[in-house]
Amino acid sequence: MTSSLPQDPYIDAIATGLADVGFDIADGWTSDAETRGTYCFLSAVLTLDADTSGLDEDDWPEGLLLIWEWHTGIEAADGEPERGPSWQWAKKNADGSNTPPEQLPVDGFANPVQVAAAVHELATTGNALKKRPGRWDGTAAVETAISAWEAEA
Repeated sequence: MTSSLPQDPYIDAIATGLADVGFDIADGWTSDAETRGTYCFLSAVLTLDADTSGLDEDDWPEGLLLIWEWHTGIEAADGEPERGPSWQWAKKNADGSNTPPEQLPVDGFANPVQVAAAVHELATTGNALKKRPGRWDGTAAVETAISAWEAEA
C-alpha cells in the first residue's frame, strides 16, 4: 500500500505485524470515501486466506476480512458509530459477500502484536474473545493526520 491517507501508516504497520507472525495479507485497501448516513469515514480492509495467509481452508474456505474504521461521530445521536476507530472481522462467503462484521476485541489503534494475537485466536478457535490492551506507538501522528483530514472534509 502507498501512504496517502491518514490511516495508511497504521494499516501498513498492522499488515507488517500480521506478516511477521505468518499471516501475509492476500489483499488490502484503504479509503476515505465510505459513508453510513451523510458523512464520510476512514476505513481499511485486509483480506486473509488459506493460500496467502496460511488460514485453515476447512475453517476459512473463502477467507477472513479484517475491517478498520474511523468515524467522525457526527451522526452518533442517529445511531451511527461514535467518534473514533474500531476493528471488526467477518468471514468471507463463496458468493463474494461476507458474514455480518463482529467486533475484534482490540483498541481501535491497537499495536500490531495485539491485532496479530487476536487474529491468531480467531483463526484457530473461530472466536476472538480475549480483550487485548495496548496502543500502537505511532497513534499520535495518525490522530494528527486524521484531524487534518477531518478539517478538510
